[in-house]
Amino acid sequence: MIRIGMISYWHVHAEDYTRQVLEHPETEIAAVWDELPERGREKAEKYGVPFFSDLGELLAKEDIDAVVVDAPTNVHRDVMVQAARAGKHIFTEKVIAPTLSEANEILEEVRKAGVKLTVSLPRLYDAYTPAIRKVVEDGTLGKLTLARARLSHNGATAGWLPEHFFSKEQCGGGALIDLGCHPMYLVRTLLGLPDSVSAVYGHVTGKEVEDNATAVLSYENGAIGIVEAGFVNSHSPFSIELHGTDGTLLFGFPEEKILVRSNKLGDDWQEIKPGDRLPWAFYQWVSHIQEGTEATENVEIATDLTKLMEASNRSVAEGRPIRLSELAKS
Repeated sequence: MIRIGMISYWHVHAEDYTRQVLEHPETEIAAVWDELPERGREKAEKYGVPFFSDLGELLAKEDIDAVVVDAPTNVHRDVMVQAARAGKHIFTEKVIAPTLSEANEILEEVRKAGVKLTVSLPRLYDAYTPAIRKVVEDGTLGKLTLARARLSHNGATAGWLPEHFFSKEQCGGGALIDLGCHPMYLVRTLLGLPDSVSAVYGHVTGKEVEDNATAVLSYENGAIGIVEAGFVNSHSPFSIELHGTDGTLLFGFPEEKILVRSNKLGDDWQEIKPGDRLPWAFYQWVSHIQEGTEATENVEIATDLTKLMEASNRSVAEGRPIRLSELAKS
């Protein structure tokens, strides 16, 4: 049995990961730490485990094997470096960290400690993604020239997002670094890593962070990636749009069907049926711990996600495209 310390209930999906810990037959909650002691004690009492006000004390417990990190994004580096140095396996909500420099510090400590790191990238494993990747890899669309992905909800206008999700200090941004992470890692998965990023942020509700965002990814081969996210849209479907020299793929316009039209398949639109979804990232993490394997693609894509988010934030701050080669490596 893998005994897990829950590191903060700051994130809106912390209860979802708690449920996965409780439902998995090989994992259990062993302890809780939270930067807000009152919240942490409440969760610890709810799940019948000890609460630790001192993170170091929790991490020093030899009967705790791993941690699930749902702490504020701005403390990811400190929390995960401590966890790795204590020899604890780490599952974390995205992003790994707000900057590449911080992410690399975490990755180095994970490497030195030999612990297993996996990042929650749920839409990478939803059933439509492997099916779409196969269409691309089979060459059905020819050479990809444009990939666009959009994800938006009304959390800011309807008032259901917690107020701390509008804290620039804690989150490292707004709609793009939260919701936009998902379309960003999907575009990166389909097109690869771009040369540069240009971003535009909107402030519809006057929050400290952006609630409306677009990032444009530019590639040396002429391809373009477009990532869109927002907290101010009531009925905006999650969508993926791919265009290539031989065809087009649409998903979520508005139904969650994969539709393809290609010179290689004839003149009509065809629906591609997805298979089963891949295992949740949490379940993959448990398997990596048990089998001594590495979440190689997961960590690579998550690291690239941090690069793309840092470049987007810098693009807005500096009013220019940011080449990924400009980002600090350490």
